Amino acid sequence: MDLPVWQIILLAVVQGIAEFLPISSSGHLVVLATLLGADAETFDLVELNIVLHAGTLGSILVVYRRHLFEALTTDWRILFLLALATLPAVIAAVVLKLSGGDALLESPLVAGMCLLVTGVILLLSQRLSQNEQMYEATTWGQAWWIGCAQALAILPGISRSGSTICSGQALGLSREAAATFSFLMAVPAILGAIVLELAKSLSQPAEANNGLPAWLLLLGALVSFAVGWASLVLLLRIVQRGRLHWFAWWCLAVGLFVLVWQTTIR
Repeated sequence: MDLPVWQIILLAVVQGIAEFLPISSSGHLVVLATLLGADAETFDLVELNIVLHAGTLGSILVVYRRHLFEALTTDWRILFLLALATLPAVIAAVVLKLSGGDALLESPLVAGMCLLVTGVILLLSQRLSQNEQMYEATTWGQAWWIGCAQALAILPGISRSGSTICSGQALGLSREAAATFSFLMAVPAILGAIVLELAKSLSQPAEANNGLPAWLLLLGALVSFAVGWASLVLLLRIVQRGRLHWFAWWCLAVGLFVLVWQTTIR
């Protein structure tokens, strides 16, 4: 099913903003699809999902190019820590798939409840003290528990960046270190999402993959990259100032709206 240009641009903007700002991209996309009168499968276009994720991945590679270069050339320990931190999300995804619980990922009601949880997490971040530990000094235990926070973000409405940055701070990392480790963790997470979409594409019949034209896919990738880059730079400045809790009010407002909408109107 083809989407009009304005919907592709809207999805790319939402992806670019919510992938990095602690408001949950998956939760907002589920709610957006429902508001536009579509089910989740309408927006589950494999090619579009791949290019939108690729756009946001590109913005991380640009902003954190120095950290990634060091990890790949000299500080290999960080690569092992990132692999360990990714493991809980892989386990959670497999368990969810095998148990049939992946239907929860398409529920706007679940997204609304989880957005409230994200709002509470962000409000609690105000109480976290400023630590001095750098991300290079992250321990194996810290990496594991931050990875567990990332695993929770499989649920729509739980912000990956919000949960991992807050858990990193709670475990002793400085604000900047927690943000750095969180977004370095996002690289394998987004790559994993792209691989899953590619696998889905290969498993579909050939006629099911006659989707969007190349220029529309390129447009979506460029918009998600540009918006993602701006969102990431903005978030890093907000984290440095200890203002992550600002986003709590948006999550609480949207979550409450979705709960009222889903439990009354529907």
